[in-house]
Amino acid sequence: MSETAGTAATPWGRWWYAPVPTARIAAIRALVYLFVPIDVLFLTDSAVVHAYLPADLYQPVLLARLLHIPAPVPWAMETLRVVLIVGSLIAATGRLPRLAGGVVAVGYLPWVLISMSYGKVDHDHLALVVALVVLPTAGRARFRDADRSEAAGWTIQFIRIAVVSAYFLSAWAKMRWGGWGWANGETLEWALVRRGTPIGRAIADQRWLLHASQWVTLVAEFASPLLLFTRGRLQLAGIAFFLGFHVTTYVLMSIHFMPQVICLVAVFTPWERLIEAARSRTVSPEPVTPVPSSDSAT
Repeated sequence: MSETAGTAATPWGRWWYAPVPTARIAAIRALVYLFVPIDVLFLTDSAVVHAYLPADLYQPVLLARLLHIPAPVPWAMETLRVVLIVGSLIAATGRLPRLAGGVVAVGYLPWVLISMSYGKVDHDHLALVVALVVLPTAGRARFRDADRSEAAGWTIQFIRIAVVSAYFLSAWAKMRWGGWGWANGETLEWALVRRGTPIGRAIADQRWLLHASQWVTLVAEFASPLLLFTRGRLQLAGIAFFLGFHVTTYVLMSIHFMPQVICLVAVFTPWERLIEAARSRTVSPEPVTPVPSSDSAT
């Protein structure tokens, strides 16, 4: 039975708790949890590397200070990596969603905070951290589930807010440190010269194009909350823009924002429709038994 009572009775409640098919949670869970081993092995593997450095190089970010996370030590980080990989693979199957998901959430937070506490903070992990925290609250979900759930709706909406916040806060940080002059500055030119691909370096001297790109980026990031309130083609256009933005940054500068892309695709895709479409293609139609006509010979 779907959970459609009380909490979604008001407009504010409907926005937060609009029931969605639990099959969508199963797909999101598989996508997010299967990405975690890739992340800890290749993207935030510096958490282990840092553990072999002198402890005085550890400069914990604010949340790490509030949680009193100590400087990493090799045995603890190596063990934590194994726990995260095993836990995420179990959670991806949908088994023990609260237990396995809770272990991954509790373990991944210090992992990523330690990775970001040595001078470089990547804002593309914000949505992934939030997703790992809230996914266990959705409970059990299977790809074949047709029921709609308010818990699933809340979980997806929370992750969507985190995805959008990463864009909006990026624009806010540009204003905080560079002001509106950032859009007419040389940030993109400097990035292309320093770490651009051959394609990126080829356009590094096209200042009018770079300034226009910076203005488009700034406006799009400030407008990103519209993704939470639009539907249909307008929302699809916004998602396509940000996906195109990430593809462009990778082509020009080899910057991928993969955790952000995974979460963007995960929570804005109607997975249950794709699952149903794939299922309908694989199920062969039942043979039709011909009905004899009334004037057939007896």
